[in-house]
Amino acid sequence: MGDSELDGPDGLPPPPPVPPNVVPIKVEPVKKVSKPKRVPMARTGLGNKGNKIQLLTNHFKVAVSNADGYFFHYCMIALNTGNGSPAGNGSPNDADRKRMRRPYHSKTFKVELSFAAKIPMQAIGNALRGQESENSQEALRVLDIILRQHAAKQGCLLVRQSFFHNNPKNFADLGGGVLGCRGFHSSFRATQGGLSLNIDVSTSMIIQPGPVVDFLINNQGVRDPGGIDWAKAKRTLKNLRIKASPSNMEYKITGLSELPCDRQTFSMKQRNGRDANGDGEPEMIEMTITDYFVNIRRMELVYSGPLPCINVGKPKRPTYIPIELCTLVSLQRYTKALSVQQRSSLVEKSRQKPQERMAALTEAMKTNNYDAEPALRASGVTISSQFTQVEGRVLQPPRLKFGKGEDFTPRNGRWNISNKVFVEPIKVERWAIVNFSARCDIRGLVRDLTRLGEQKGMMIEPPFDVFEESPQSRRAPPPARVEEMFQQIRAKLPGAPQFLLCLLPERKNCNIYGPWKKKNLADLGIVTQCAAPSRVNDNYLTNVLLKINAKLGGLNSVLAIEHSCSIPFVSKVPTMILGMDVSHGSPGQSDIPSVAAVVSSRHWPSISRYRASVRTQSPKVEMVDNLFKPISDTEDDGIIRDGVSESQFNQVLNIELDQIIEACKFLDEKWSPKFTVIIAQKNHHSKFFQPNSPDNVPPGTVIDNKICHPRNNDFYMCAHAGMIGTTRPAHYHVLLDEIGFSADELQELVHNLSYVYQRSTTAISIVAPVAYAHLAATQVSTFTKFDEMSETSSSHGGMTSVGSAPVPELPRLHENVRSSMFFC
Repeated sequence: MGDSELDGPDGLPPPPPVPPNVVPIKVEPVKKVSKPKRVPMARTGLGNKGNKIQLLTNHFKVAVSNADGYFFHYCMIALNTGNGSPAGNGSPNDADRKRMRRPYHSKTFKVELSFAAKIPMQAIGNALRGQESENSQEALRVLDIILRQHAAKQGCLLVRQSFFHNNPKNFADLGGGVLGCRGFHSSFRATQGGLSLNIDVSTSMIIQPGPVVDFLINNQGVRDPGGIDWAKAKRTLKNLRIKASPSNMEYKITGLSELPCDRQTFSMKQRNGRDANGDGEPEMIEMTITDYFVNIRRMELVYSGPLPCINVGKPKRPTYIPIELCTLVSLQRYTKALSVQQRSSLVEKSRQKPQERMAALTEAMKTNNYDAEPALRASGVTISSQFTQVEGRVLQPPRLKFGKGEDFTPRNGRWNISNKVFVEPIKVERWAIVNFSARCDIRGLVRDLTRLGEQKGMMIEPPFDVFEESPQSRRAPPPARVEEMFQQIRAKLPGAPQFLLCLLPERKNCNIYGPWKKKNLADLGIVTQCAAPSRVNDNYLTNVLLKINAKLGGLNSVLAIEHSCSIPFVSKVPTMILGMDVSHGSPGQSDIPSVAAVVSSRHWPSISRYRASVRTQSPKVEMVDNLFKPISDTEDDGIIRDGVSESQFNQVLNIELDQIIEACKFLDEKWSPKFTVIIAQKNHHSKFFQPNSPDNVPPGTVIDNKICHPRNNDFYMCAHAGMIGTTRPAHYHVLLDEIGFSADELQELVHNLSYVYQRSTTAISIVAPVAYAHLAATQVSTFTKFDEMSETSSSHGGMTSVGSAPVPELPRLHENVRSSMFFC
């Protein structure tokens, strides 16, 4: 059949004719019903309970007189930038030396400017009335940028919203070629009391300036340059900036030479020579870096000969400089993980008592002299130099219940259990001691542990045996040492022990810890407690017993209102409390998987027992992946989340919470529990001080006014007694409250949850479920040495992008310990 006009456009036959008595039905497009997005709830009221106390805070009032003005945002693209880096063939090139002789030679740059946005100052006023918008956040960001530029003009190192002056009096030596540099954080905040500037003391780690060789010797802990690991040095030095003598020019390190300075050669044109063909072209000769600097540049080199050169050029066009001519410039961030000793030194040297911190902040406000900043003046912004006064309330501590029906009220956030019995003590029968070369009196340790346990109501039978590590095993890899120890245990023990006490030679960062925990908790399902008994006394052993009793299923103390089932809402309706946290890899290692942990309360109406679920997820991702898993049947859920920034609140409400609801529906389609969602933040910069007092604010202090959010439901709480430095309060954001707590009820619940931490006899700074989630994530992450999987991890660059590699899974916990408080 040939072509026809009746054929359709695609060569198909036309549709059949519609009969005259048929009315065509018009198909309406299916409209997708979009689920309404949850947003953080508004404040429903202020709390009233507690004794009022007047406090000062490090928020400084900001006035804006030019409310009708605008900020204009432009994007600038450099079309050609020139090349100011050395592009050599082995040695510093002539062009650089010519530029050095003409330091003020002008250069023309071509740029492209494009209008990006118009930001009204009025948006700040809207934010103060609780009407936040993208414009209000942009306006506050502009003010923050002005302060950054103000610091940059003073030559400061800028780290996000913190700035650090190049002043040696602000430096503290942490060892290993690393300095702690004290500076200040600043950020504008919209609060109930108006716009404020939050200023706080901040500390960053920097490279110790000075000769490169001296830094490497300190960093690697060697005596002289001959002991330096140059492969490690290459990773450490990459992207650091140096000044080269005698030109005093600044370069960025791109690598090291493959050969020592006295053997590394490059091709050089001989100025007065002619090649063998006699065509008049300059002759190319091979010369070592040492010969060039000594014979051509007439410079004396003392120790560079056998050492690699610093490469400041490009990979295919290197530019080598002898290492003794290179000096590290100041204010360069050190972003690798600190050692245990460095961390301890940082904490010790950066802590400040309340009055010291107030004095430092007052001096910072004077030094910065923000009133002289032209951009702030043009914006009509003035900043007060006085601390803001706020009203706090001190909540009464909850009564605690111990064994034999004893009640006790903590004082100053603390309680002494020397004469008290655990509320639910455990009997320890089948147990043994494993000693990995720790030096201690094991017989005396067992005697004292049994005596103290008996005082706490714990019946501790004598250990089955003490397993000592053989001297030959001490140099073996940690997993091999653990495996050999278990060969001894299997050979002597008649069956699986109830508990193993492991004695380690080092208190912190012992390389046995991770393999030992993995073997016990993942492979064999044995509860274990590690100890490093270098200095054993009754207080130390009592703390060990607190952990052992909790891990084996006991309880050390409970809240009196928990025991009497009188916690508002929680005791009346089956309720589960969830705590979540994500532990990330070391700084500078962005390809190390993050470890997420979720803990949940058990045995309702108890809120003192928890179990944990732990898994890996994409590196540096704060949101918990894959929360959809079956959870036990409850009617109400309280979720307390840690480590989330304000920009991620909507993700918590619309992604994480949705996954939990989906898990509930998976178990029972009709199950619709009510949720209360709270974010707990510790990484913020608000501090509180008692006027004219050297002491920290008292434990139980809560602040929900003046410097809190103008609309959202948030409050600050100092539940613990700050004994060292300045107390850092927890900042709680109530995102959702379907259960219906009043402000007082919710604040008291949060306060009480700081007293159910079974590992200590003090109130802690953040609620116990979040603290447990952090412990679980940290402990299980030691099962696998992720940093050994990372080839690109270094201190200054070369990272893989977040989530670019498959995430390795953690070993699963053994069913025998899965429901225990193994993380205590």
